[in-house]
Amino acid sequence: MMPGQTALGSWRKALPTAARHWFGRAGSLLPGACALCAATGRHVLCSSCETRFFSSQVARCRCCALPLPAEARDPALLLCGACLRDPPAFDATVVAADYAAPVDQLVLGLKFAGKLALAPLFADRLRDALLRSTVGDMPLPSCLTAVPLGGERLRTRGFNQALEIARPLSAALGVPVAARLLVRLRETTAQATLAPPERRLNLRGAFMLQPAMVGAVRGQHVGVVDDVMTTGATLDAVATVLKRFGASRVTNLVFARTPLR
Repeated sequence: MMPGQTALGSWRKALPTAARHWFGRAGSLLPGACALCAATGRHVLCSSCETRFFSSQVARCRCCALPLPAEARDPALLLCGACLRDPPAFDATVVAADYAAPVDQLVLGLKFAGKLALAPLFADRLRDALLRSTVGDMPLPSCLTAVPLGGERLRTRGFNQALEIARPLSAALGVPVAARLLVRLRETTAQATLAPPERRLNLRGAFMLQPAMVGAVRGQHVGVVDDVMTTGATLDAVATVLKRFGASRVTNLVFARTPLR
């Protein structure tokens, strides 16, 4: 059995110990104030904001994590119409929150303001979301990886925010992270600037598996970490590559999901 393939129920008790280093470090880097409301306290996120913004029990599509209407909340039928009609290459998605105010400011702070101390907080919330999720009976991924940035964007930003989340999440779950599993072959137009129909075309041929990593993917369950999921086109393109090289399952682990407008 590969590391990380233990069913979720058997490692729940071990998570606080595994996560203590990373999440304690986050608290020391952001002392004295809640990252959302600035209330004085010892934690990165105060209990009030945690309850208000990260404890939702809304039913979501198992595949793409969009909220489902109340009448569709049969645990045996947790798939949205879009995923039933046109299933993406990935198998499941777990998210910590919707991409909406004020949670969106955390994402912008990490991605564009370089607030790297927020990354362990994102990992913490993702860990909790995974424990609460409707896919909580599935095995853990064999390994984690992050959606790669293009070289130019990586040089400009100085870091890959998805990888910054993946590293503490790896520590929290006891699942190895393969930082160089995937490569972005070309720079792409920022997805946020494109209409949904253009996003798949923009990403066609954008990702590839590192040649040395082919053996590490075949037959494995890969967890793909990212900060935001909007249409799912990027994650679908990544999962398509992983499945092409033999991955048995792909699960997205995403901090924030953009709701349908």
